[in-house]
Amino acid sequence: MAEQILIVEDEADLAQTVAFNLEQEGFRPSVVASGAEALERIRSDQPPDLVVLDLMLPDIPGTEVCRQLRQGPETRRIPVLMLTAKTDPIDRVVGFEVGADDYVTKPFSVRELVLRIRAILRRSEAGAPAEPESLRFGILKLDYEGHRVWVEGAEVVLTALEFRLLKTLVHRRGRVQTREVLLNHVWEMSGDVTTRTVDTHVRRLRKKLGAASIYIETLRGVGYRFQSEPGKTGEP
Repeated sequence: MAEQILIVEDEADLAQTVAFNLEQEGFRPSVVASGAEALERIRSDQPPDLVVLDLMLPDIPGTEVCRQLRQGPETRRIPVLMLTAKTDPIDRVVGFEVGADDYVTKPFSVRELVLRIRAILRRSEAGAPAEPESLRFGILKLDYEGHRVWVEGAEVVLTALEFRLLKTLVHRRGRVQTREVLLNHVWEMSGDVTTRTVDTHVRRLRKKLGAASIYIETLRGVGYRFQSEPGKTGEP
């Protein structure tokens, strides 16, 4: 069955243009014009497979809509592609921080938007069946199905992007990951973000992980490596 795409955009002409092109590409698009409508639709019995979310909405900012989705157990795994006229790098970082999977600035090519939507859906589908339900590494525990993390038994709330970054490092533990590799694998948009973005996210991830942050090693001038064994930090 064709994937259902929810377009949250208050510019009617743009929303209809995007919807028309998505329908031509075989998707099932629907449109709402406010954050409140979006949350109601997403929390319904038939949530969308992906949300194209405008950052500037008339009632609730797109960042707040995304934040609420990531906090809900039933909605936290729904992919979100942010759509906005803001081009300041800090806006892109904020979008990723609240859990956006991708970020497209206006004006944009509809073809590019479609390709990014396909990439996000492909990534979501490809990763789901192959990974184990959970993994324990010393004082760190990851629940892949629920996108949840615990350190020393206490739950740590991560954004979708932070979880994907941590999962990538854990899966490749013991191997050096350059910033460029992380950009390609975690963000899949190496031309739109910089290596400084990787450093910023690793720094924030470490802060949230607390005692478990020792597992993430920095190789100066190269990148990062997740320890192959818990070592002295592990559970007794």
